[in-house]
Amino acid sequence: MTHEELEEAVPLYAAGALERPERQALETHLLSGCVSCHTALKEYQAVAAVFPFGLQSTPPPRTLKAKIMAARTAPVQKEDPADKHAAKPNLAPGEWMNHLFPPESSASSWSLRWGLGIAALGILATGAYLVWNSYTAMTDTTAKLQALQTASQEYAAQLASVQQQLREREQTIDRLKTETDRHRADATELKEQLTQREAELEDLRLQFVTRSNSAHAALAPEIELAALLRQKTTHAISLSGSDKAKGAAGFLLYDARSQKLWLYSLNLPKCPQGMNYQLWAMHDKPVSLGTFHNHGGETAHRFITRQPNLSTTTQFTISLEPSGERSAPTGAIYLASQ
Repeated sequence: MTHEELEEAVPLYAAGALERPERQALETHLLSGCVSCHTALKEYQAVAAVFPFGLQSTPPPRTLKAKIMAARTAPVQKEDPADKHAAKPNLAPGEWMNHLFPPESSASSWSLRWGLGIAALGILATGAYLVWNSYTAMTDTTAKLQALQTASQEYAAQLASVQQQLREREQTIDRLKTETDRHRADATELKEQLTQREAELEDLRLQFVTRSNSAHAALAPEIELAALLRQKTTHAISLSGSDKAKGAAGFLLYDARSQKLWLYSLNLPKCPQGMNYQLWAMHDKPVSLGTFHNHGGETAHRFITRQPNLSTTTQFTISLEPSGERSAPTGAIYLASQ
């Protein structure tokens, strides 16, 4: 018989409906180790085991008991060796497994089955407990991970919002700084223009006073002096006579805003022939502020405009020098500030 024919005979073998030759051939094939036929036989035997539960019970004939009892007392017939030899390889449905695994005694078989059942139940219970614990721990871990992901997303959103606000504030600060710098530059420029206009107005006023009061030209120095004294930015610097001119005195008026300097001296000795007085501002090196003459006992005044910044000057002096303007004092000092 081919493998397909033997495989088709497996359901009949499970139901016990095969003839002896076909049954012996299939059992030989099963003993050869065919996996597919083994699997099919187990499935069909499971189905054949429930067949009796689907049948209706029929009461046995009344003569069956007498026949059974008579069969028990029947004489023992001698077995034919040929029949015994022929029947030896015959296996009832399902009995071929007993040749592979000899059956155990009923008591030990039941004990083994109970032990295996209890062990299986214990293994199943332990496995179920471990699976439950793993499932519970995995559920908790999953919930924690989801909570952490949600919190991290919220923090990321808050961080992005804060960063956006910081960028907007930085842009606002930069814009305000730019506007402030521009306004400061405009204010500085306007202040310089205002200072220049005030100086120009003051010059025009003094020129107007000088020209309109030509009859009182001698009072022009006093008018200029009064104008400087009215300025709040004017500083007064006193000058004292040295050993060369102990009776001499004087003072300087300096307006830092208009950069005008006014010199007023008194009782300076008369300048010798070919000599003149020179005013100095002492810095790291002396700076000449101009020259003037004095005819002895007279009041001398000199109005100087657009002088450099004199805030770093350490001392003002007046020396007697040869005619002309020198780059450094060479003669004696007659007046000096403290």
